[in-house]
Amino acid sequence: MALKPQSLSASKRGRIGTSLSEINVTPFIDVMLVLLVIFMVTAPLMQSGIGVNLPQAETQSAPAEEGLTITVTKDRFIHLDGAVININLLERKLQEYFAGKPKKIVFIQADEGLNYGFFIDTLDIIKKAGVEAVGLVTEPIDLQSPRRKK
Repeated sequence: MALKPQSLSASKRGRIGTSLSEINVTPFIDVMLVLLVIFMVTAPLMQSGIGVNLPQAETQSAPAEEGLTITVTKDRFIHLDGAVININLLERKLQEYFAGKPKKIVFIQADEGLNYGFFIDTLDIIKKAGVEAVGLVTEPIDLQSPRRKK
């Protein structure tokens, strides 16, 4: 005697597909919460910048949106677009960056402990590359700061 599909009752045929239609979302929510915590912990660590001790000035100056920012550290490292550039390659990199751009504006963030001669050499190379305007980025003077010199 073989079991025929007609022999199944109507109630049993309706229950066959319904047991798999519900998805348990609790493990999915647990995984998403763990990922959220991991991203919340690691996101502030990814925002590290270049450690530069900017000089203080009474007037506040910050780079505009349209210029290129060059950072020069106390150890004479020149940072351009997130990469360290040798001073001998700086002029060529600037010429490549500003090729075809109408405005050639550079902002320099130089450490206040940087040798003045090296700063002038860097500024001279920037001017030789055809840069029209050079801005210097400073921090505003904090009256409570012990760094203020008179």
